[in-house]
Amino acid sequence: MPAETTTSFAMPAELSAKDAERRRSLRRMRVVATSLLVVAAIIFVLTRDGEGWIGYVNATAEAAMVGAIADWFAVTALFRHPLGLPIPHTAIIPRRKESLGESLQDFVVDNFLQPEVVRERVLAVGVADRAGQWLQEPGHAERLVRAGSRIAAHGLDRISDDDVEALVRDVMVPKLSAEPMGPAIGQMITEIVKDGAHTGLVDLVAEELHRWLLSNEAEVAQIVEQRAPWWTPQWVDDRVASRLHLEAVRWVAEIRDDPQHRARAAFDHWLGQLAHDLQFDAATRERADRLKERVLHQPQVVLTAVSLWTSLKGVLSEALTEEGLLRRRAVEEVENLGRRLREDDRLAARVDDLAADVASYTVERHGHELATVISATVSRWDGVETAQRIELHVGRDLQFIRINGTVVGGLAGLVIHTLAHL
Repeated sequence: MPAETTTSFAMPAELSAKDAERRRSLRRMRVVATSLLVVAAIIFVLTRDGEGWIGYVNATAEAAMVGAIADWFAVTALFRHPLGLPIPHTAIIPRRKESLGESLQDFVVDNFLQPEVVRERVLAVGVADRAGQWLQEPGHAERLVRAGSRIAAHGLDRISDDDVEALVRDVMVPKLSAEPMGPAIGQMITEIVKDGAHTGLVDLVAEELHRWLLSNEAEVAQIVEQRAPWWTPQWVDDRVASRLHLEAVRWVAEIRDDPQHRARAAFDHWLGQLAHDLQFDAATRERADRLKERVLHQPQVVLTAVSLWTSLKGVLSEALTEEGLLRRRAVEEVENLGRRLREDDRLAARVDDLAADVASYTVERHGHELATVISATVSRWDGVETAQRIELHVGRDLQFIRINGTVVGGLAGLVIHTLAHL
């Protein structure tokens, strides 16, 4: 037999319970097939040179032996050399296992790994219903979230502060520095003003400023006194500070309570003009880029980014523990998802379609690469061990070929002998 071009690996030597049963069944069928050959040979010897009906029996036994021996040779030649003789075109499987693996690979690709077949099968399986049923069983959602939490926590631990610092310094800062931010920021501000998304922030600032003014009248008075001329009497400073504080509180309250206040309109107009200039005014864009460069090249930018990441990582790691809020919430959401997959037909249909699309796309794009595992695996098997394993699975059925050959050969011999006499 020619030397293997690739390294061969023997298949597991230990037989499973099913393989042991297959081996016993194979041996029984071999005994049956061989027994028929022996019986035919005995009858042939006993009826040799017989006359009359004994001649018919002898011819039948002779043809049965020929058929049995021919089919024994054919079946045996698939797996080994008959009687150990290196007869050409025998031991087919050990000698041609690579080409058989490639043929099996092509058969699987042409008949099973087809997008339409895979899509139809995935839709028939009912991925959404099965997933929902599994998630609703006690403990499964917790198990899934626990595994995901461990993976996420491990991934967070693997990201060091040095990695984040390098990412911000070497990737993010140069990228942001090279990109003109003015037009993008201007367009974003335009959309914010158009949608009124900044109104809530203005309300919050007005509310907090009003609360601060009410609670810090003394600080306002102190500021006025520090800015007042040295020659003004104290009582004048007090009256002015009190009046200014009262007017400031009243003005901020009006801004807070009146959505159409002139100050709000002026602020909106200023934002709109800033957004326009950032998009279309070269001088404003240049000033914005210079400001961006000064900010990005401050050492504190990288330190702040690392500090924010450290804080975020700590919060996420704590939330991913068994008692963490994020983990408990994730378990609840996974359980709710399992219930919705079984109760919401539209959601289940979308999930099934998505699963079918992913499967068919994968098969269409990478089906042949996936199937190469067949030929690659077969090529690495030991040839003799491969033949033994295949014979273990199909050898019992192949023994029926020997049995049928004995019976059909005997019948054919009887017919031929009868026709010859007639």
